Amino acid sequence: MEVRAEMVASVCQVVAAAGDSVADGDVLVVLESMKMEIPVLVEGAGTVTAVLVTEGDVVQEGDVIAVIGTAGDRARP
Repeated sequence: MEVRAEMVASVCQVVAAAGDSVADGDVLVVLESMKMEIPVLVEGAGTVTAVLVTEGDVVQEGDVIAVIGTAGDRARP
């Protein structure tokens, strides 16, 4: 499952790292836009397979922030 930015924002904190187990509602990263901090939450449970941003990055709407592997994912040949 790809987690995408919902708006143009700066990454002010990266909370999760590759290999972390996450549950529904856990915070992956915190974005900052218009002087507001916006937590990006996990929808569902799984394992973080990649975090594609670092603190200070600017993300655009639709950019992939992280990838979460879920129990329903299947290995591709």
